[in-house]
Amino acid sequence: MEFNTILFDLDGTLTDPKIGITKSIQYALAKFDIEVKDLDELEPFIGPPLNQSFKEFYSFDEVQTKEAVSFYREYFSEKGLYENQLYDGIVDLLEELTKQNKQLYVATSKPTFFAEKILEHFEMKKYFHYIGGSNLDGTRQDKAEVIQHVIEQENLDIDDIVMIGDRKHDLIGAEKNGVASIGVGYGYGSKQELTDCKPTYYVETVKELLEVLAS
Repeated sequence: MEFNTILFDLDGTLTDPKIGITKSIQYALAKFDIEVKDLDELEPFIGPPLNQSFKEFYSFDEVQTKEAVSFYREYFSEKGLYENQLYDGIVDLLEELTKQNKQLYVATSKPTFFAEKILEHFEMKKYFHYIGGSNLDGTRQDKAEVIQHVIEQENLDIDDIVMIGDRKHDLIGAEKNGVASIGVGYGYGSKQELTDCKPTYYVETVKELLEVLAS
């Protein structure tokens, strides 16, 4: 199956944001006198909407969640944004897909403002026709809504789209929009989490991803 329109998740798919995100969460939790020394414990925050994760993992109410996200952004906007790294082979992947005239987009639950800054930092913004994310006011965080927004904004044909991501939210969002999906095992979702969602394809490496996407 050949796809000409490719939507990429950002965190855990294009870049490994672990240090920046987990340190930002650690900083926010400390404001509530919650001390987390091991950053590995905060890995589940990578991928899902922040609001959802603070409620799910720490039982925060709406007011606490809003405050926690604000504290998170204090650290993230200054430091966490850049405590990030590209996965090996990602630039080569984007270069090759661009040469093949594939249309590339980003669909992320991260606010568009931050997503654009990260892609600019890594000099990757040039590869994407459009970067779709959530709003800073907390709306449009659900991945299905983000994908729908990109499709509508760019007037895309759902029969020609594949959504690529490392968490179940990416695959569920793709299914809700009637588009194909690829689960990538090199990010933060387990193989079980991804395969349970029955993606169109499942790959373990960036190399395998290129083999699936390249004509």
